[in-house]
Amino acid sequence: CPPAGDPARRVAIVLDDKIVSSPQVDPSVACRSGISGGSTQITGTFDSSEAKELALLVNGGALPVPVETIEQRTVGPTLGAEAITASAWAAVIGTAVTSLFIIAVYRLVGALATVALACYGLISYAALAALGATLTLPGLAGFVLAIGMAVDANVLVFERAREEYASRHRPTPRSSLTVGFRKAFSAIADSNITTLIAAGLLFFLASGPVRGFGVTLGIGVLASMVSALVITRALADHAVARPRLRRHPHLTGIAHTGTVRDRLTRTHPNLMRHPRRWLAASAAVLVLAASGIAVRGLDFGVEFTGGRLIEYTTATPVDPDRARTALADAGFPRAVVQTSGDNQFTVRTHQLSNAQAATVTDTITGLTHQADKIRDEAIGPSLGKELRQGALIALVVALGAQLVYLAARFRWLLGTSAVAALAHDVVILIGIFAWLGKPIDGVFLAALLTVIGYSVNDSVVVFDRIRELGRRDGKAPLARVANEALLQTLPRTVNTGMGAAFILTALAVLGGETLTDFALALLVGLVVGTYSSMFTATPLAIQLHQRTQGRTKF
Repeated sequence: CPPAGDPARRVAIVLDDKIVSSPQVDPSVACRSGISGGSTQITGTFDSSEAKELALLVNGGALPVPVETIEQRTVGPTLGAEAITASAWAAVIGTAVTSLFIIAVYRLVGALATVALACYGLISYAALAALGATLTLPGLAGFVLAIGMAVDANVLVFERAREEYASRHRPTPRSSLTVGFRKAFSAIADSNITTLIAAGLLFFLASGPVRGFGVTLGIGVLASMVSALVITRALADHAVARPRLRRHPHLTGIAHTGTVRDRLTRTHPNLMRHPRRWLAASAAVLVLAASGIAVRGLDFGVEFTGGRLIEYTTATPVDPDRARTALADAGFPRAVVQTSGDNQFTVRTHQLSNAQAATVTDTITGLTHQADKIRDEAIGPSLGKELRQGALIALVVALGAQLVYLAARFRWLLGTSAVAALAHDVVILIGIFAWLGKPIDGVFLAALLTVIGYSVNDSVVVFDRIRELGRRDGKAPLARVANEALLQTLPRTVNTGMGAAFILTALAVLGGETLTDFALALLVGLVVGTYSSMFTATPLAIQLHQRTQGRTKF
Protein backbone atom coordinates (compact mmCIF):
# COMPACT_ATOMS: atom_id res chain seq x y z
CA CYS A 1 0.00 0.00 0.00
CA PRO A 2 1.57 3.38 -0.98
CA PRO A 3 2.15 5.99 1.74
CA ALA A 4 -0.53 8.55 2.59
CA GLY A 5 1.15 11.27 0.58
CA ASP A 6 1.09 9.26 -2.62
CA PRO A 7 -1.76 10.17 -5.06
CA ALA A 8 -1.76 6.54 -6.23
CA ARG A 9 -2.98 5.29 -2.84
CA ARG A 10 -5.90 3.21 -4.06
CA VAL A 11 -7.63 -0.11 -3.47
CA ALA A 12 -7.55 -2.38 -6.52
CA ILE A 13 -10.62 -4.63 -6.71
CA VAL A 14 -9.64 -7.57 -8.93
CA LEU A 15 -11.87 -10.29 -10.37
CA ASP A 16 -10.50 -12.93 -12.75
CA ASP A 17 -7.22 -11.01 -13.08
CA LYS A 18 -9.06 -7.89 -14.24
CA ILE A 19 -9.37 -4.67 -12.25
CA VAL A 20 -13.06 -4.05 -11.68
CA SER A 21 -12.55 -0.71 -9.93
CA SER A 22 -9.82 1.16 -8.07
CA PRO A 23 -11.32 3.70 -5.65
CA GLN A 24 -8.95 6.06 -3.86
CA VAL A 25 -8.36 5.32 -0.17
CA ASP A 26 -9.55 7.97 2.24
CA PRO A 27 -6.52 9.60 3.98
CA SER A 28 -7.98 8.70 7.37
CA VAL A 29 -7.79 4.96 6.66
CA ALA A 30 -4.81 3.21 8.27
CA CYS A 31 -2.54 1.37 5.86
CA ARG A 32 0.15 -0.84 7.33
CA SER A 33 -0.07 -4.50 6.37
CA GLY A 34 -3.38 -3.78 4.65
CA ILE A 35 -6.51 -1.76 5.26
CA SER A 36 -7.44 -2.20 8.88
CA GLY A 37 -10.60 -0.14 8.88
CA GLY A 38 -12.46 2.80 7.42
CA SER A 39 -14.31 3.24 4.17
CA THR A 40 -13.83 4.35 0.61
CA GLN A 41 -16.16 5.52 -2.13
CA ILE A 42 -16.62 4.52 -5.76
CA THR A 43 -17.91 7.52 -7.70
CA GLY A 44 -18.67 7.99 -11.36
CA THR A 45 -21.36 8.62 -13.95
CA PHE A 46 -23.27 5.38 -13.28
CA ASP A 47 -26.92 4.76 -13.90
CA SER A 48 -28.87 2.45 -11.59
CA SER A 49 -28.19 -0.76 -13.54
CA GLU A 50 -24.47 -0.01 -13.90
CA ALA A 51 -24.18 0.66 -10.16
CA LYS A 52 -25.88 -2.64 -9.33
CA GLU A 53 -23.62 -4.51 -11.76
CA LEU A 54 -20.53 -2.95 -10.21
CA ALA A 55 -21.77 -3.91 -6.73
CA LEU A 56 -22.21 -7.52 -7.87
CA LEU A 57 -18.72 -7.59 -9.38
CA VAL A 58 -17.21 -6.15 -6.21
CA ASN A 59 -19.04 -8.68 -4.05
CA GLY A 60 -17.80 -11.43 -6.35
CA GLY A 61 -14.15 -10.39 -6.00
CA ALA A 62 -11.48 -11.80 -3.74
CA LEU A 63 -11.58 -9.17 -0.98
CA PRO A 64 -11.16 -10.78 2.45
CA VAL A 65 -13.79 -8.44 3.93
CA PRO A 66 -17.47 -8.14 3.05
CA VAL A 67 -18.56 -5.20 0.89
CA GLU A 68 -21.94 -3.63 1.46
CA THR A 69 -23.64 -0.80 -0.39
CA ILE A 70 -24.17 1.74 2.39
CA GLU A 71 -25.60 4.56 0.32
CA GLN A 72 -26.37 5.24 -3.32
CA ARG A 73 -27.50 8.61 -4.63
CA THR A 74 -27.60 10.67 -7.81
CA VAL A 75 -26.52 14.30 -7.59
CA GLY A 76 -27.16 17.14 -9.98
CA PRO A 77 -24.56 19.44 -11.52
CA THR A 78 -22.86 22.16 -9.49
CA LEU A 79 -23.65 24.54 -12.35
CA GLY A 80 -27.36 25.23 -12.60
CA ALA A 81 -29.37 24.84 -15.79
CA GLU A 82 -29.52 28.60 -16.26
CA ALA A 83 -25.75 28.94 -15.80
CA ILE A 84 -25.08 26.13 -18.27
CA THR A 85 -27.45 27.68 -20.82
CA ALA A 86 -25.94 31.12 -20.31
CA SER A 87 -22.43 29.69 -20.68
CA ALA A 88 -23.40 27.91 -23.89
CA TRP A 89 -24.85 31.11 -25.34
CA ALA A 90 -21.77 33.04 -24.24
CA ALA A 91 -19.52 30.52 -25.98
CA VAL A 92 -21.61 30.66 -29.16
CA ILE A 93 -21.74 34.46 -29.23
CA GLY A 94 -18.06 34.82 -28.36
CA THR A 95 -17.02 32.31 -31.01
CA ALA A 96 -19.25 34.01 -33.60
CA VAL A 97 -17.78 37.44 -32.85
CA THR A 98 -14.25 36.01 -32.98
CA SER A 99 -15.01 34.40 -36.34
CA LEU A 100 -16.37 37.68 -37.71
CA PHE A 101 -13.23 39.46 -36.49
CA ILE A 102 -10.95 36.92 -38.19
CA ILE A 103 -12.97 37.21 -41.41
CA ALA A 104 -12.89 41.02 -41.27
CA VAL A 105 -9.10 41.06 -40.83
CA TYR A 106 -8.11 38.20 -43.15
CA ARG A 107 -11.09 38.09 -45.55
CA LEU A 108 -11.26 34.86 -47.58
CA VAL A 109 -8.50 32.98 -45.77
CA GLY A 110 -10.04 34.12 -42.48
CA ALA A 111 -13.39 32.63 -43.49
CA LEU A 112 -11.67 29.36 -44.36
CA ALA A 113 -9.88 29.43 -41.00
CA THR A 114 -13.24 29.61 -39.21
CA VAL A 115 -14.36 26.53 -41.15
CA ALA A 116 -11.20 24.77 -39.99
CA LEU A 117 -11.93 25.83 -36.40
CA ALA A 118 -15.37 24.25 -36.66
CA CYS A 119 -13.64 21.06 -37.80
CA TYR A 120 -11.36 21.37 -34.78
CA GLY A 121 -14.41 21.35 -32.55
CA LEU A 122 -15.81 18.24 -34.22
CA ILE A 123 -12.47 16.40 -34.02
CA SER A 124 -12.05 17.26 -30.33
CA TYR A 125 -15.60 16.23 -29.49
CA ALA A 126 -15.21 12.95 -31.36
CA ALA A 127 -11.95 12.20 -29.51
CA LEU A 128 -13.54 12.89 -26.14
CA ALA A 129 -16.55 10.75 -27.02
CA ALA A 130 -14.29 7.90 -28.14
CA LEU A 131 -12.38 8.05 -24.83
CA GLY A 132 -15.56 8.32 -22.79
CA ALA A 133 -14.16 11.42 -21.08
CA THR A 134 -16.32 13.68 -18.92
CA LEU A 135 -16.10 17.42 -19.60
CA THR A 136 -15.41 19.41 -16.43
CA LEU A 137 -14.59 23.08 -15.91
CA PRO A 138 -10.81 22.42 -16.00
CA GLY A 139 -11.47 20.45 -19.18
CA LEU A 140 -13.31 23.44 -20.60
CA ALA A 141 -10.27 25.54 -19.72
CA GLY A 142 -8.09 23.17 -21.72
CA PHE A 143 -10.34 23.63 -24.73
CA VAL A 144 -10.26 27.42 -24.37
CA LEU A 145 -6.46 27.32 -24.46
CA ALA A 146 -6.43 24.94 -27.44
CA ILE A 147 -8.88 27.16 -29.35
CA GLY A 148 -6.58 30.11 -28.70
CA MET A 149 -3.62 28.12 -30.03
CA ALA A 150 -5.60 27.09 -33.12
CA VAL A 151 -6.49 30.72 -33.85
CA ASP A 152 -2.91 31.76 -33.14
CA ALA A 153 -1.52 29.19 -35.59
CA ASN A 154 -3.73 30.52 -38.38
CA VAL A 155 -2.83 34.12 -37.58
CA LEU A 156 0.89 33.27 -37.58
CA VAL A 157 0.62 31.75 -41.04
CA PHE A 158 -1.44 34.58 -42.49
CA GLU A 159 0.87 37.28 -41.11
CA ARG A 160 3.95 35.54 -42.50
CA ALA A 161 2.19 35.27 -45.88
CA ARG A 162 1.42 38.99 -45.76
CA GLU A 163 5.07 39.76 -45.04
CA GLU A 164 6.17 37.70 -48.03
CA TYR A 165 3.66 39.33 -50.37
CA ALA A 166 4.53 42.85 -49.14
CA SER A 167 8.26 42.23 -49.66
CA ARG A 168 7.53 41.30 -53.31
CA HIS A 169 9.62 38.17 -52.91
CA ARG A 170 6.49 36.16 -53.71
CA PRO A 171 4.41 37.56 -56.57
CA THR A 172 1.14 35.72 -55.88
CA PRO A 173 -1.00 35.08 -52.80
CA ARG A 174 -0.64 31.34 -53.34
CA SER A 175 3.16 31.39 -53.29
CA SER A 176 3.12 33.79 -50.33
CA LEU A 177 0.77 31.46 -48.45
CA THR A 178 3.01 28.46 -49.13
CA VAL A 179 6.05 30.27 -47.73
CA GLY A 180 3.94 31.54 -44.83
CA PHE A 181 3.13 27.98 -43.79
CA ARG A 182 6.76 26.96 -44.10
CA LYS A 183 8.18 29.87 -42.09
CA ALA A 184 5.49 29.76 -39.40
CA PHE A 185 5.87 26.03 -38.87
CA SER A 186 8.76 26.25 -36.38
CA ALA A 187 6.90 28.68 -34.09
CA ILE A 188 3.72 26.60 -34.29
CA ALA A 189 5.60 23.37 -33.64
CA ASP A 190 7.60 24.74 -30.68
CA SER A 191 4.56 26.26 -28.95
CA ASN A 192 2.47 23.12 -29.44
CA ILE A 193 5.24 20.74 -28.36
CA THR A 194 5.87 22.67 -25.14
CA THR A 195 2.13 22.56 -24.44
CA LEU A 196 1.95 18.82 -25.23
CA ILE A 197 4.85 18.18 -22.84
CA ALA A 198 2.95 19.93 -20.07
CA ALA A 199 -0.33 18.16 -20.94
CA GLY A 200 1.32 14.74 -20.96
CA LEU A 201 3.05 15.23 -17.63
CA LEU A 202 -0.11 16.60 -16.02
CA PHE A 203 -1.97 13.51 -17.22
CA PHE A 204 0.59 10.99 -15.95
CA LEU A 205 1.62 12.70 -12.70
CA ALA A 206 -1.49 14.54 -11.52
CA SER A 207 -5.01 13.37 -10.74
CA GLY A 208 -8.50 14.75 -10.42
CA PRO A 209 -9.33 18.02 -12.22
CA VAL A 210 -5.69 18.76 -13.09
CA ARG A 211 -5.46 15.45 -14.91
CA GLY A 212 -8.70 16.26 -16.72
CA PHE A 213 -7.14 19.53 -17.84
CA GLY A 214 -4.17 17.62 -19.24
CA VAL A 215 -6.45 15.22 -21.16
CA THR A 216 -8.55 17.85 -22.89
CA LEU A 217 -5.54 20.11 -23.49
CA GLY A 218 -3.61 17.29 -25.18
CA ILE A 219 -6.58 16.37 -27.36
CA GLY A 220 -7.23 20.01 -28.15
CA VAL A 221 -3.63 20.75 -29.13
CA LEU A 222 -3.45 17.77 -31.50
CA ALA A 223 -6.81 18.71 -33.02
CA SER A 224 -5.73 22.35 -33.38
CA MET A 225 -2.57 21.33 -35.26
CA VAL A 226 -4.64 19.22 -37.65
CA SER A 227 -7.05 22.13 -38.06
CA ALA A 228 -4.39 24.76 -38.75
CA LEU A 229 -1.74 22.81 -40.65
CA VAL A 230 -3.90 20.41 -42.65
CA ILE A 231 -7.48 21.63 -43.03
CA THR A 232 -6.76 25.36 -43.25
CA ARG A 233 -3.85 24.76 -45.62
CA ALA A 234 -5.86 22.50 -47.93
CA LEU A 235 -8.81 24.90 -48.08
CA ALA A 236 -6.73 28.07 -48.43
CA ASP A 237 -4.36 26.63 -51.02
CA HIS A 238 -7.30 25.47 -53.15
CA ALA A 239 -9.11 28.80 -52.82
CA VAL A 240 -6.24 31.21 -53.61
CA ALA A 241 -5.37 29.20 -56.72
CA ARG A 242 -8.67 30.20 -58.39
CA PRO A 243 -8.17 32.36 -61.52
CA ARG A 244 -10.53 35.08 -60.26
CA LEU A 245 -8.53 35.52 -57.07
CA ARG A 246 -5.31 35.70 -59.02
CA ARG A 247 -6.84 38.69 -60.83
CA HIS A 248 -8.17 40.21 -57.59
CA PRO A 249 -5.59 39.27 -54.93
CA HIS A 250 -6.95 41.79 -52.39
CA LEU A 251 -9.93 39.46 -51.82
CA THR A 252 -7.69 36.76 -50.36
CA GLY A 253 -6.71 38.84 -47.32
CA ILE A 254 -3.01 38.25 -48.00
CA ALA A 255 -2.34 41.01 -50.52
CA HIS A 256 -2.28 43.81 -47.93
CA THR A 257 -0.27 44.26 -44.76
CA GLY A 258 -2.96 45.39 -42.32
CA THR A 259 -3.45 48.53 -40.22
CA VAL A 260 -1.15 47.57 -37.33
CA ARG A 261 1.78 46.61 -39.57
CA ASP A 262 1.38 49.75 -41.71
CA ARG A 263 1.54 51.96 -38.64
CA LEU A 264 4.58 50.15 -37.26
CA THR A 265 6.31 50.43 -40.62
CA ARG A 266 5.77 54.19 -40.69
CA THR A 267 6.84 54.90 -37.10
CA HIS A 268 9.28 52.01 -36.47
CA PRO A 269 9.52 52.58 -32.69
CA ASN A 270 12.54 51.36 -30.75
CA LEU A 271 10.78 49.45 -27.96
CA MET A 272 13.97 47.91 -26.60
CA ARG A 273 15.99 51.12 -26.31
CA HIS A 274 15.79 50.96 -22.50
CA PRO A 275 15.16 47.32 -21.50
CA ARG A 276 15.84 48.04 -17.80
CA ARG A 277 12.86 50.39 -17.67
CA TRP A 278 10.55 47.61 -18.79
CA LEU A 279 12.05 45.30 -16.18
CA ALA A 280 11.62 47.98 -13.50
CA ALA A 281 7.95 48.36 -14.45
CA SER A 282 7.47 44.58 -14.31
CA ALA A 283 9.19 44.44 -10.92
CA ALA A 284 6.95 47.19 -9.58
CA VAL A 285 3.79 45.38 -10.69
CA LEU A 286 5.20 42.15 -9.26
CA VAL A 287 5.83 43.76 -5.86
CA LEU A 288 2.33 45.26 -5.86
CA ALA A 289 0.79 41.87 -6.61
CA ALA A 290 2.92 40.09 -4.00
CA SER A 291 1.95 42.69 -1.40
CA GLY A 292 -1.70 41.81 -2.07
CA ILE A 293 -0.93 38.20 -1.20
CA ALA A 294 0.89 39.28 1.97
CA VAL A 295 -1.61 41.92 3.11
CA ARG A 296 -4.98 40.50 2.04
CA GLY A 297 -4.06 36.82 2.07
CA LEU A 298 -5.60 34.15 -0.14
CA ASP A 299 -9.23 33.15 0.21
CA PHE A 300 -9.12 29.43 -0.50
CA GLY A 301 -12.39 27.89 -1.61
CA VAL A 302 -14.24 24.89 -0.24
CA GLU A 303 -12.33 22.58 -2.60
CA PHE A 304 -9.10 23.38 -0.69
CA THR A 305 -10.33 23.96 2.86
CA GLY A 306 -13.41 21.81 3.27
CA GLY A 307 -16.57 23.16 4.85
CA ARG A 308 -20.08 22.19 5.78
CA LEU A 309 -22.65 20.16 3.89
CA ILE A 310 -26.35 20.39 4.74
CA GLU A 311 -28.97 18.26 3.01
CA TYR A 312 -32.65 19.16 2.93
CA THR A 313 -35.83 17.44 1.89
CA THR A 314 -38.66 19.78 0.88
CA ALA A 315 -42.41 19.49 0.64
CA THR A 316 -42.41 20.85 -2.91
CA PRO A 317 -39.70 20.85 -5.61
CA VAL A 318 -37.20 23.71 -5.33
CA ASP A 319 -35.35 24.98 -8.36
CA PRO A 320 -31.59 24.86 -7.59
CA ASP A 321 -31.06 28.15 -9.43
CA ARG A 322 -33.62 29.85 -7.15
CA ALA A 323 -31.85 28.38 -4.14
CA ARG A 324 -28.46 29.68 -5.35
CA THR A 325 -29.86 33.16 -5.89
CA ALA A 326 -31.59 33.21 -2.51
CA LEU A 327 -28.46 32.05 -0.69
CA ALA A 328 -26.35 34.64 -2.51
CA ASP A 329 -28.78 37.36 -1.39
CA ALA A 330 -28.55 36.01 2.17
CA GLY A 331 -24.77 36.40 2.21
CA PHE A 332 -23.58 33.05 0.87
CA PRO A 333 -22.62 33.80 -2.75
CA ARG A 334 -20.27 30.81 -3.02
CA ALA A 335 -22.69 28.19 -1.78
CA VAL A 336 -22.78 25.13 -4.05
CA VAL A 337 -26.29 23.73 -4.51
CA GLN A 338 -26.89 20.27 -5.99
CA THR A 339 -29.99 18.13 -6.28
CA SER A 340 -29.65 14.76 -4.55
CA GLY A 341 -33.00 13.08 -5.20
CA ASP A 342 -36.69 13.82 -5.49
CA ASN A 343 -37.36 17.01 -3.51
CA GLN A 344 -33.90 16.75 -1.99
CA PHE A 345 -30.80 18.88 -2.44
CA THR A 346 -27.56 19.68 -0.68
CA VAL A 347 -25.92 22.99 0.18
CA ARG A 348 -22.11 23.01 0.44
CA THR A 349 -20.37 26.07 1.89
CA HIS A 350 -17.37 27.13 3.94
CA GLN A 351 -17.32 26.33 7.64
CA LEU A 352 -20.43 27.91 9.16
CA SER A 353 -21.33 28.93 12.68
CA ASN A 354 -24.60 27.63 14.08
CA ALA A 355 -26.18 31.04 13.53
CA GLN A 356 -25.09 31.04 9.88
CA ALA A 357 -26.37 27.49 9.41
CA ALA A 358 -29.72 28.62 10.82
CA THR A 359 -29.76 31.46 8.29
CA VAL A 360 -29.19 28.97 5.48
CA THR A 361 -32.05 26.83 6.76
CA ASP A 362 -34.38 29.83 7.05
CA THR A 363 -33.49 30.87 3.50
CA ILE A 364 -34.27 27.42 2.12
CA THR A 365 -37.51 27.22 4.14
CA GLY A 366 -38.59 30.51 2.59
CA LEU A 367 -38.54 28.88 -0.85
CA THR A 368 -41.03 26.13 -0.01
CA HIS A 369 -43.75 25.26 2.47
CA GLN A 370 -41.48 23.03 4.53
CA ALA A 371 -37.77 22.14 4.50
CA ASP A 372 -36.44 19.44 6.79
CA LYS A 373 -32.72 19.05 7.47
CA ILE A 374 -31.80 15.38 7.01
CA ARG A 375 -28.02 15.70 7.10
CA ASP A 376 -25.59 18.26 8.52
CA GLU A 377 -21.91 17.39 8.58
CA ALA A 378 -18.44 18.80 8.21
CA ILE A 379 -16.72 17.79 4.97
CA GLY A 380 -13.11 17.61 3.95
CA PRO A 381 -11.60 19.31 0.93
CA SER A 382 -12.40 17.76 -2.46
CA LEU A 383 -8.91 18.81 -3.58
CA GLY A 384 -7.21 17.17 -0.61
CA LYS A 385 -3.58 17.15 0.39
CA GLU A 386 -2.68 14.23 -1.85
CA LEU A 387 -4.31 15.77 -4.91
CA ARG A 388 -2.69 19.14 -4.25
CA GLN A 389 0.74 17.58 -3.81
CA GLY A 390 0.33 15.51 -6.96
CA ALA A 391 -0.80 18.57 -8.94
CA LEU A 392 2.10 20.66 -7.63
CA ILE A 393 4.66 17.97 -8.43
CA ALA A 394 3.20 17.51 -11.92
CA LEU A 395 3.28 21.26 -12.53
CA VAL A 396 6.89 21.66 -11.36
CA VAL A 397 8.03 18.72 -13.49
CA ALA A 398 6.10 20.07 -16.50
CA LEU A 399 7.72 23.49 -16.15
CA GLY A 400 11.14 21.86 -15.79
CA ALA A 401 10.57 19.80 -18.93
CA GLN A 402 9.47 22.90 -20.82
CA LEU A 403 12.60 24.74 -19.66
CA VAL A 404 14.80 21.90 -20.91
CA TYR A 405 13.02 21.87 -24.29
CA LEU A 406 13.18 25.65 -24.67
CA ALA A 407 16.85 25.66 -23.66
CA ALA A 408 17.56 23.05 -26.33
CA ARG A 409 15.61 24.96 -29.00
CA PHE A 410 16.49 28.55 -28.05
CA ARG A 411 19.54 28.16 -25.79
CA TRP A 412 19.37 28.54 -22.01
CA LEU A 413 19.10 32.34 -22.11
CA LEU A 414 15.74 32.53 -23.88
CA GLY A 415 14.39 29.44 -22.15
CA THR A 416 15.17 30.89 -18.72
CA SER A 417 13.58 34.21 -19.70
CA ALA A 418 10.39 32.46 -20.84
CA VAL A 419 10.02 30.54 -17.56
CA ALA A 420 10.79 33.68 -15.54
CA ALA A 421 8.05 35.55 -17.41
CA LEU A 422 5.68 32.66 -16.68
CA ALA A 423 6.40 32.92 -12.94
CA HIS A 424 5.83 36.68 -13.22
CA ASP A 425 2.38 36.08 -14.76
CA VAL A 426 1.37 33.55 -12.10
CA VAL A 427 2.30 35.81 -9.17
CA ILE A 428 0.52 38.80 -10.70
CA LEU A 429 -2.66 36.83 -11.39
CA ILE A 430 -2.75 35.43 -7.84
CA GLY A 431 -1.99 38.88 -6.41
CA ILE A 432 -4.82 40.53 -8.37
CA PHE A 433 -7.27 37.92 -7.08
CA ALA A 434 -5.97 38.53 -3.55
CA TRP A 435 -6.54 42.29 -3.84
CA LEU A 436 -10.03 41.74 -5.30
CA GLY A 437 -10.93 39.23 -2.59
CA LYS A 438 -11.75 36.56 -5.18
CA PRO A 439 -11.67 32.90 -4.11
CA ILE A 440 -8.80 30.59 -4.95
CA ASP A 441 -10.82 27.52 -5.90
CA GLY A 442 -11.18 24.91 -8.61
CA VAL A 443 -12.35 27.55 -11.10
CA PHE A 444 -9.25 29.64 -10.44
CA LEU A 445 -7.03 26.55 -10.71
CA ALA A 446 -8.42 25.86 -14.19
CA ALA A 447 -7.81 29.46 -15.24
CA LEU A 448 -4.28 29.47 -13.79
CA LEU A 449 -3.30 26.38 -15.78
CA THR A 450 -4.66 28.05 -18.92
CA VAL A 451 -2.70 31.24 -18.28
CA ILE A 452 0.51 29.23 -17.83
CA GLY A 453 -0.01 27.57 -21.21
CA TYR A 454 -0.80 30.88 -22.91
CA SER A 455 2.23 32.63 -21.41
CA VAL A 456 4.69 30.02 -22.67
CA ASN A 457 3.04 29.95 -26.10
CA ASP A 458 3.28 33.73 -26.47
CA SER A 459 6.95 33.85 -25.46
CA VAL A 460 7.84 31.04 -27.86
CA VAL A 461 6.43 32.99 -30.82
CA VAL A 462 8.56 36.06 -30.03
CA PHE A 463 11.70 34.01 -29.34
CA ASP A 464 11.28 32.05 -32.54
CA ARG A 465 11.43 35.29 -34.51
CA ILE A 466 14.44 36.48 -32.48
CA ARG A 467 16.23 33.24 -33.34
CA GLU A 468 15.41 33.59 -37.02
CA LEU A 469 16.60 37.20 -37.25
CA GLY A 470 19.65 36.47 -35.09
CA ARG A 471 20.78 33.71 -37.43
CA ARG A 472 20.27 35.98 -40.42
CA ASP A 473 22.44 38.76 -38.97
CA GLY A 474 24.68 37.18 -36.35
CA LYS A 475 26.66 40.38 -35.70
CA ALA A 476 23.68 42.60 -34.87
CA PRO A 477 23.16 43.55 -31.19
CA LEU A 478 20.49 41.47 -29.48
CA ALA A 479 18.55 44.61 -28.50
CA ARG A 480 18.13 45.59 -32.15
CA VAL A 481 17.25 42.02 -33.19
CA ALA A 482 14.70 41.75 -30.37
CA ASN A 483 13.12 45.08 -31.32
CA GLU A 484 12.71 43.95 -34.93
CA ALA A 485 11.23 40.66 -33.74
CA LEU A 486 8.71 42.46 -31.54
CA LEU A 487 7.65 44.80 -34.35
CA GLN A 488 7.22 41.91 -36.76
CA THR A 489 5.20 39.75 -34.35
CA LEU A 490 3.11 42.58 -32.89
CA PRO A 491 0.35 42.32 -35.56
CA ARG A 492 0.00 38.62 -34.72
CA THR A 493 -0.11 39.45 -30.99
CA VAL A 494 -2.83 42.07 -31.45
CA ASN A 495 -5.03 39.93 -33.70
CA THR A 496 -4.67 36.77 -31.58
CA GLY A 497 -5.32 38.70 -28.37
CA MET A 498 -8.41 40.36 -29.82
CA GLY A 499 -9.79 37.00 -30.96
CA ALA A 500 -9.36 35.48 -27.51
CA ALA A 501 -10.68 38.61 -25.77
CA PHE A 502 -14.02 38.39 -27.60
CA ILE A 503 -14.70 34.88 -26.32
CA LEU A 504 -13.57 35.64 -22.77
CA THR A 505 -15.53 38.89 -22.59
CA ALA A 506 -18.67 37.06 -23.69
CA LEU A 507 -18.10 34.47 -20.94
CA ALA A 508 -17.52 37.21 -18.34
CA VAL A 509 -20.63 39.19 -19.29
CA LEU A 510 -23.05 36.43 -20.28
CA GLY A 511 -21.72 33.31 -18.57
CA GLY A 512 -23.38 33.90 -15.21
CA GLU A 513 -21.86 34.34 -11.76
CA THR A 514 -20.22 30.91 -11.76
CA LEU A 515 -18.01 31.60 -14.78
CA THR A 516 -17.38 35.30 -14.16
CA ASP A 517 -14.28 34.67 -12.04
CA PHE A 518 -13.06 32.09 -14.55
CA ALA A 519 -13.36 34.51 -17.47
CA LEU A 520 -11.90 37.37 -15.41
CA ALA A 521 -8.83 35.30 -14.54
CA LEU A 522 -8.34 34.40 -18.20
CA LEU A 523 -8.73 38.02 -19.31
CA VAL A 524 -6.17 39.15 -16.73
CA GLY A 525 -3.88 36.31 -17.79
CA LEU A 526 -4.29 37.27 -21.46
CA VAL A 527 -3.23 40.87 -20.81
CA VAL A 528 -0.42 39.99 -18.41
CA GLY A 529 0.85 37.14 -20.61
CA THR A 530 0.93 39.34 -23.71
CA TYR A 531 2.76 42.08 -21.83
CA SER A 532 5.29 39.74 -20.20
CA SER A 533 6.26 37.97 -23.42
CA MET A 534 7.13 41.34 -24.97
CA PHE A 535 8.27 43.53 -22.09
CA THR A 536 9.45 41.07 -19.43
CA ALA A 537 10.87 37.99 -21.15
CA THR A 538 12.49 39.92 -24.01
CA PRO A 539 14.19 42.66 -21.93
CA LEU A 540 15.32 39.99 -19.46
CA ALA A 541 16.91 38.04 -22.30
CA ILE A 542 18.72 41.20 -23.43
CA GLN A 543 20.07 41.86 -19.92
CA LEU A 544 21.21 38.25 -19.49
CA HIS A 545 22.86 38.39 -22.90
CA GLN A 546 24.77 41.51 -21.91
CA ARG A 547 25.92 39.86 -18.67
CA THR A 548 27.36 36.97 -20.69
CA GLN A 549 29.10 39.60 -22.85
CA GLY A 550 27.26 38.45 -25.93
CA ARG A 551 28.65 34.92 -25.88
CA THR A 552 25.24 33.26 -26.37
CA LYS A 553 24.50 32.34 -29.99
CA PHE A 554 21.05 32.02 -31.51
